[in-house]
Amino acid sequence: MWRWPSTHAQFTIDTGVQIYFCDPRSPWQRGSNENTNGLLRQYFPRRVANLNDYSQADLDIVAAHLNGRPRKTLGYMTPSQKFNEAVALTH
Repeated sequence: MWRWPSTHAQFTIDTGVQIYFCDPRSPWQRGSNENTNGLLRQYFPRRVANLNDYSQADLDIVAAHLNGRPRKTLGYMTPSQKFNEAVALTH
């Protein structure tokens, strides 16, 4: 189990994946994160939602919806398709 950010350097060595930490209070550095938060707010409104009120099955359904939604930034592929493509390239 990785303990972020203290082991980020070892993670990069082990996986070859570069880690980037955004500056505090700089949402423009977190475009994908901010976009995903907006998509999640469609399912879990900010002032209404308490994730403890949802089952794992509920959360899995939302994840499946979001991962099955085509994205312009992915060439209109879904996140699941893009992930599978990336994994296939590693074999």
